[in-house]
Formats: sequence, structure tokens, C-alpha cells
Amino acid sequence: MFKPYLLLLISLIYCFSAQAQKPKKPTSSEIYQSIEKLNFLGSVLYVAAHPDDENTKLISHMANAVKARTAYLSLTRGDGGQNLIGTELGDLLGVIRTQELLAARKIDGGEQLFTRANDFGYSKHPDETLAIWNEDEVLSDVVWAIRKFQPDIIINRFDHRSAGSTHGHHTSSALLSMEAFDLASDKSKFPNQLKSVDVWQAKREFFNTSWWFYGSQEKFEAADKTGQFAVEVGDFYPALGLSNPEIAALSRSAHKSQGFGNTGTRGSETEYLELVKGDMPKDKNNIFDDIDTSWNRVKGGKPIGILLKEVQDNYDFKNPSASLPKLIEAYKLIQKIDNSHWKTIKSEDLKNVIAACMGLYLEVAANSNTATPNGKVDLNLEAINRSAQDIKLISIVLSDGTNLKKNTDLKFNQSQRFKSQINIAASASYSTPYWLNNKGTLGMYNVDQQNLIGLPETPRNITATFNISMHGEILSYTRPVIYKTNDPVKGEVYKPFEIVPEVSAYISEPVIIFADDQQKDIQVIVKANRENLEGFVQLAHPKGWNVYPEKQNVAILHKGQEQTLVFTVIPPKNQSEGLLSPMVHIGKEIYTKKIVEINYDHIPFQTVLLPNESKIVRLDIKKRGENIGYIEGAGDLVPESLRQIGYNVVIIKPENITAETLNRFDAIVVGIRAYNTVDALKFKQKQLFDFVEQGGNLVVQYNTNAGIIVDQLAPYPLQLSRDRVTNENAEVKFLNPNSELLNYPNKITQKDFEGWVQERGLYFPNKWSKEFTPVLSMHDEGESPQEGSLLIAKYGKGHYIYTGLSFFREFPEGVAGAFRLFANMLSVGKESIKTDQQLKN
Repeated sequence: MFKPYLLLLISLIYCFSAQAQKPKKPTSSEIYQSIEKLNFLGSVLYVAAHPDDENTKLISHMANAVKARTAYLSLTRGDGGQNLIGTELGDLLGVIRTQELLAARKIDGGEQLFTRANDFGYSKHPDETLAIWNEDEVLSDVVWAIRKFQPDIIINRFDHRSAGSTHGHHTSSALLSMEAFDLASDKSKFPNQLKSVDVWQAKREFFNTSWWFYGSQEKFEAADKTGQFAVEVGDFYPALGLSNPEIAALSRSAHKSQGFGNTGTRGSETEYLELVKGDMPKDKNNIFDDIDTSWNRVKGGKPIGILLKEVQDNYDFKNPSASLPKLIEAYKLIQKIDNSHWKTIKSEDLKNVIAACMGLYLEVAANSNTATPNGKVDLNLEAINRSAQDIKLISIVLSDGTNLKKNTDLKFNQSQRFKSQINIAASASYSTPYWLNNKGTLGMYNVDQQNLIGLPETPRNITATFNISMHGEILSYTRPVIYKTNDPVKGEVYKPFEIVPEVSAYISEPVIIFADDQQKDIQVIVKANRENLEGFVQLAHPKGWNVYPEKQNVAILHKGQEQTLVFTVIPPKNQSEGLLSPMVHIGKEIYTKKIVEINYDHIPFQTVLLPNESKIVRLDIKKRGENIGYIEGAGDLVPESLRQIGYNVVIIKPENITAETLNRFDAIVVGIRAYNTVDALKFKQKQLFDFVEQGGNLVVQYNTNAGIIVDQLAPYPLQLSRDRVTNENAEVKFLNPNSELLNYPNKITQKDFEGWVQERGLYFPNKWSKEFTPVLSMHDEGESPQEGSLLIAKYGKGHYIYTGLSFFREFPEGVAGAFRLFANMLSVGKESIKTDQQLKN
């Protein structure tokens, strides 16, 4: 069929283009590995729920030892996780974790796929998960992935029989995979997909079991494994100088936002696979037993296999280009086969091997990293052949249709450089993650184009195609337009070439709190993405709020420059909230998006276009104390949020935690997971406890129960657990209605627990000494009450407070009650101090 062939071709071109952002320059050994893979026609699909769920040892083994085409289908992008390297959460964290998965696959040799499911946070049961996800749509996406990828073998990370005993997303990924195994071959299921792909039946499906599912290593070692398929994954690859577990560790370490740095090991290791569908391989050493993975699999493929085996056997590591004549001959034969699936895959693979063997370097670089629709961009193009083969550059065709006819010989090691210009269409789509283009639901992204579903990134559409002739065959290589600069420290730095709106505007604070009815001056920063920008800006605002002036003119001469406008926002007298949205009028167009840039060294630079909205909250809030010291943990926006309600917040570095420093503050707040991630704190507990004993308040936010770096988390015994309440709307009961935390200076009511997002809290303590007083009780449906979400203990003259409530999620969403409760936590004990002072007077 033509359409599946075209769809797969687009997907493969995309995969190569995404990697070509920073061109890979394979070594002779890596080229040889790619040649070995050309002669293997088998596929493995690994299925789980989140980034970092995948077994990188097994993926690397399948890709590098078995030589199978291997992909990881992650149902979500990990939006609901935490972030150990920055403050991005939600959608932006999903963008980061998507790129971390792509980085992992580049290391272990796999490919990366997704569904439209959104990671909405921890779920305790698959029934809840599948109710929040659109079960039918996610199932259709898994079926789509199977039909498109055509795996012979499917491996699930999780057990479909584990409902209620682990993360609901985990079990759901296995349940959906099991169902999709059968449905993918049924023409009556999701028939609209068949316009683009064919039905497909995988041969067998496994559950990748391990000691974790048995409860302990001892129980797993004692278990009967006669019904399981054992896979040796401790391979050593001499051509790479690395063991398979070492490659897997490097891949695992790509998940930096989750703190999953991993140390590689060497030596024999075994993974176990439990058959859950299909037949067990009779050959215990071949998971592909009874599956023809040779070129005999396709009609007319036998001579291709013979030819490529000859190339492999006679490969010259010192002169890879000696293989080119036979590789070209094999390419010509592949074009004659009828199987469009393997024809497309192997044609692209072989073209890349041919380019690597000739040392072919092709690049198209823009003079700027951004452009706007209907604009023009200058390009620098380069082509060089570093082999002795006779090669000719026939033409370069730009994505705007420009055909640069060259008919130029690419002589050995002589770089050919050209200049050109490309027109960006007025209808060009903006460069932003495609799954964020439309507003989705709590559980699903809204993607309206079937051909985009499953792709890890938005395809790059601004390209140049180099048409190369050698040995009578014309090969076309498409490269995305990129941008590169030279950094004095990093050297050559690549960035994606992005299409952006002609103007963007933003308010730096995502949430603006009005603690009283006093007006505030709000800055709107307008950035021009083209030359000579003129227009005006208005602020959309909720009813009952007032903005002055109504509009302001903007005039920016040069691209990249910014202009700051100041609007006065006047809140209502009573508590109110809504959205404040800058609208930039340029001619007849109104722009309401902001550009968010994500820039970390371990992933490519990301440009994300989001609705330009800041939440404004007129909050009925009181506080006591002024000066707050904040000890940062894994990254959150709590300090900025506390400043919003009038506190003077100072970041304290661990080395500066001394009695003299601490005594300047009314309260100290310890950031999320600080006792998991900041090793220096193990030496600072005495100073912090002394601060409390002398009358200070210490508020400690959540830490995970594993990996605590201090022996004593609190001045009294306190034990963390994995207890959590995932329902953000779970009923909250007041265990001690007279507690100062619920009454001073703000009277906390049930209304303060409305509008919370994602969860109530996590990793609550489950054991504590009698000195602690629990304040709140809450629980998920069908579970016993959890009373460890907020604990307070008097210690000396001050107070120690431990909370697992998710303030780090609630503050960025402007949840009013979260601010009021936290203000009480910081103010505790201040009422008695005030009373004592009044008595003295």
C-alpha cells in the first residue's frame, strides 16, 4: 500500500532529522554495527507508562546484541513527576522528559514512541487511571503504534494482573498492551487507521518480570522460573569498548530531571520474560524463534541478504568506502521489493550507512535561530565527500520549492559551500510541541492529526534535500535547517531553527497575589521577533478588576529587542481570582501566546508556545513575621510564591547555615526533597534544631522515604512512608479544630481546600512520637484515613512543622487556600509573642 509506505517514510525521515540537529559522525566500528543491523528484519516493542520506566538493559540488548529494530512506547511524557534540575512542572516538565527519552534512545539504540495519555499524577488503581484517561483513545494509540511499528515481539514492563498493588498508570500500560496485541490485527477495530497503516499481528508478548514484582531478591531467586524465558543481557561489545549494562547505565542517566544517574556494571546479567500471549520460543537462546528475521522474510529479499552478508564479511575498518559499490547494489535491489514496510525502513537505514561510508557531511544552517511566517532567511549550505568514490551533487531542493541545480563533483575532502535564501510560508506552523497546540483534558492531550500521534517531537518542516549521484543511483538526503554558533567555552553549539510568531508578550509572574485591596504595577514584556514592529497592547482581565491604562502602544525597531510596559491593576475589595492576559495587536492580528525557552545542556534547546496567562488572586490573607530563610531542595517556586504575599525571602545556601545567619529570620523553610538531594544538610541539622529551640519556626516540605541523607529528620522520632492522597478533591477533616495552624492569623475552612491540583500530598509520615500533633486527616476512596500530611511539634521555644502537602504544586496554580495555610505555618507562635509584648506595654 502506498499510504503506509509514505507514513513510515515521513516517520523515518523525521527520526533522522531530529538526530541530525547535531550531526552524528559515526566511527568505523559504529558503521560496521549499522551494517550488521541491515541484515536483521525483526522488531521489538517495549511498553510501559512513563519516561524512566523502561528497562534500558533489555532495550540496549535487543538493539545492539540481537540487532532488532527496538522501540519504547511510553504511554505518557511524565508531566506529573517532580523536577530535580529546575522549576518546570506539568507540560513543561513533559517537554523536558520527552527530550530525555530521546537522548536515552540515542545512547541505547532504540526508537521512541508515545500515546496521547497525560501523566496526571500518581494513581492508585487502573480503574481510576482509565477513567481519567480516555481509555478507548489511549487503546487506539497503542493499536496505532503496533500497526505502524509492526513488532514481532511485545514486552511489557509491568504486570497486567497487579491492579491496586502499584501505580495505576503502570498496570494500565500492561492492560492496554495486552488488549492491543489482539485488536491490532482486527480490521473492524479503529478502521480509520487503515487509511494509513495495515493491520498487524505480533507473534508473542511477554511480561518483563524481576525481583521487584516478587517483593525481594531472595523471593525472586527462590521462585520457579521454568515458565520464563531468560535473556542474557551482560553482553560486551568490543567494537564499542562497552558492556551492555554500561550502555544501559548511560541511557538511564539521561533522565537527569528525575535524578536517575546510574553507574554501569560489567559481567553476566539475566533478564526474565514471562510469556503472556502467543507461543513460547522453543529455542531458549532465541527470542525470535520461529520468526524469520532474514531477508527471506520478504519476497525477492534473498539476494539482498547475500549481498549485505558479503559486505559485512569483507568490511574494511580502515576504508569503509570500499563497501560502497556493493551497498549501492543492495539499495537498488531493495527498491524492487513489494514489502513497503521493510522497503522503507531498510532504504533509509542503508542510505545512512552509505553516507557514513563515504564520510558525507551535509548541512544547512540559518543565520538566525528564529524566523516568522512570511519571512525570508539566509542559508549557508555545505556538502563534502571524504571518500575516493566518484560522487556528484545534482541539486539541492529547499522546502519552499527552490531548486538549486548544481551538477557539481564532490571531490575527495573538498568542501562545497553555497549560499541561498528560503521563504517561510505565511501559513507555516509555529515550532512548538504539537501535543500542546490544543487544550486537552486532565488525562489526555488533544491531537487532531492522526499522523502526528505517537511521534516524540513536532516534525521539522523547513528543510533542504541534497540529491547525490553515485554509481548510477540518485540518493536523496533531507536535512533540517539548523542554527549554530561558537561558544567560547562549549565550542560549536547547535540550536533548532524555529518558526515563531512575529511578537510575543509575557508577564514574568505566572501567579500574582494581591494580599489586600491595594493596586499593583504589573510589567508586560513585549518581544519583537521581526524588524520594525508596531502595535498596541491590552490586558484582558476578570470582571470586577480594573486595569489602567486601557491600552499602550508598542514600537520596537529590531528583531530580538524587548519593550517593557507597565499597567496598574486594581483588585476588587473582596476575594476574587481570574486570568490576566496580554493581547498584542499588530495590524489585524491579535497575539495571545508567550514563548517559553527551555535550555539545559543535556537536551536540545526547546521553544514552547503557551497561552499568555497569569493567574491573579485577590486573597483574604493575614500573616505574621516578615523575614523567611529558604533552603532549596530539588527545585520549586515556593520562594517566589511567598514573596507574592509580602514575605522577604532569602535563599540560604547550606554552607551558610549558622546560628548567626538563622537568627535573622522569623522562620526557615526547607524545600522539597532537600533531605534527598542536598548532601551538605547532613551536617546542618543541629544548627536548624537549635534555631527552633530558641524560638524559630522550621517548616520542612516533603521528602521521599528512600534516600534520606540525615539520621534524624526531626528533633523527635519521625518516620516517612509512601503514603499519599492522590485525589486532589479528597475530603479534608480537621483533627484539632482549635489548632493554631487552622486559626491564626487566618481562619482555615473547607473552602481553603477547594481548587487544589493533581494531589493533596505525598510521602506522608506514618509513625511519629507523642510530641507531634497531627492537624489534618484525608484519604483516597476505599482507604483508611491518613493523618500525617501536616504535623507540628513544640521544640523548646519554637515549632517544627513537617508537611507532605503539595504546596509546590498548588502555589504555581494560585490556589488561595494553600497560601493561607502556609502563612499560618510561618506565623505559628507569633500570637503568643504579640500577647506577651502587649502585656509588657
